[in-house]
Amino acid sequence: MNLADIRLSLSLSIRLVLLTGILAMVWSPAMAQEKRRVDIEHALSLESNNDIVANAQRVLGEVRIRHNEVLMWCDSAYAYTGTNKVDAFGNVHINQGDTIHLYADKINYDGDISFARAMGNVRLINKTTTLFSDTVDYDLTQNIGYYDDKGKIEDSTSVLTSQIGRYFVNQDVVWFYIDVEGYNENYTLTTDTAMYNTVTGMFTIQGPTFIKDSLNTIYAEDGWYNSQTGEGKLLKNPYVFNQEQQLKGDIIDYNRANAYGSAKGRVEIIDFENNVIVRGMNAWYDEQKEIAYMTDSAVFILVNKEDSLFLHADTLKTIPDTIRDEKIIKAYHGVRFYRTDLQGKCDSLVYFSADSTVQMFNSPVLWSETHQLMAAYIQIKSYANAPDELQMNNDAFIISEHDSTMYDQIKGKNMVGYIVENKLNQIDVDGNGQTLYYATDKGEVIGLNRAESSKITIRFQEGKIHQIKFLTMPEGKLTPIPQLSNEERLLPGFEWKANLRPISRDDIFRK
Repeated sequence: MNLADIRLSLSLSIRLVLLTGILAMVWSPAMAQEKRRVDIEHALSLESNNDIVANAQRVLGEVRIRHNEVLMWCDSAYAYTGTNKVDAFGNVHINQGDTIHLYADKINYDGDISFARAMGNVRLINKTTTLFSDTVDYDLTQNIGYYDDKGKIEDSTSVLTSQIGRYFVNQDVVWFYIDVEGYNENYTLTTDTAMYNTVTGMFTIQGPTFIKDSLNTIYAEDGWYNSQTGEGKLLKNPYVFNQEQQLKGDIIDYNRANAYGSAKGRVEIIDFENNVIVRGMNAWYDEQKEIAYMTDSAVFILVNKEDSLFLHADTLKTIPDTIRDEKIIKAYHGVRFYRTDLQGKCDSLVYFSADSTVQMFNSPVLWSETHQLMAAYIQIKSYANAPDELQMNNDAFIISEHDSTMYDQIKGKNMVGYIVENKLNQIDVDGNGQTLYYATDKGEVIGLNRAESSKITIRFQEGKIHQIKFLTMPEGKLTPIPQLSNEERLLPGFEWKANLRPISRDDIFRK
């Protein structure tokens, strides 16, 4: 709907209200009995000249006019014979009740319908609220002020402007239409439609609305925002953003004063600096402490243009890394993650954005190509100009699927692995090292090598064991395949967990 359509619609509404009032006075005997004339109570002079204005008396100088409970002052006025109409000029002031004052250069007043059209430097004042415009229509029966060609409202806390406005004085409410702007020292607001309470400072959002405060820019198409307290409930396509991050959700509760809020339904937090996206159905955040929680289908996405990592847990928490001025993401309970070259599972996990370090706790398992890696604790560190490093502490165990019935195995107290181009390249075993790997000759498996050493280095090629170096004196033997028992094929603690391995980004939600 364009500006002309809105004005026409509002104009018709005004006429309907006025017509209803006129008919009520015409047909109501009680009101007819109470009807009073517009009285000229004081003026310095009186004149009449039909050549200038027909059927009118002109009063000049310190003019005071009364109609019911309404008082009017002006420099001069025309009072029309046989009517209740007055045209007032110069320093016109209407007072109604204890708090309502209307000022203008000129006012056309119709006492039959208690309606005033004020023109030129108009001010409509009610307590601490003032409406400014070039032209204002004021219904003194309903106490409603109308402007259709730009206006401004000032109250004790804010300034608001629009092309069209409706000020409901009794309710302390203003409706703004077209090019709406509001501001004070704490916020700025832009929209095309809004309702505002001049006492509480509450905006009712009625369409696409942007609100900018000292911390964030807010967008919503429904809901409310309190300009005095900075609190708001944002509905319909809401989001909150700044240079560092953005929050979306079906419903967002926002509080500027303590920078705390919550979001529900299809929540998404984007961290632009760290290339992180966190999604879920429920979120809570404290912007001053830089802490956020996400629950219910929570997903952490580490964005990479080549291959992003998707992680799910019952609860995700982000906290600041105060030492390195970065973010720490903690995942609790039922952690599962997927990247095309790496998958994992554990009970809890910590991610440090400063150096992309991942720490896995409580029965962690990693899968990469044909390898399964387990330990009491696993840490992955990423380096820009060096191989990524994999640390496995306490009961470290690596299983590589040779084929569907044979598994190469490496076991030790602690291990350090090196990953080159997303592939396991080398493993260093430190303490209680044990290996089982199938030896081949011309592509055929000839036996199972078993060896033990306190320190072992294993190199991989194309996903399989290529070379083993025993840094301390090894104990080992090669057993031909026909002579192997089932027990000899497995190291103590062997557990193949392929059924737990996430196979896609959607599979991370599987329990």
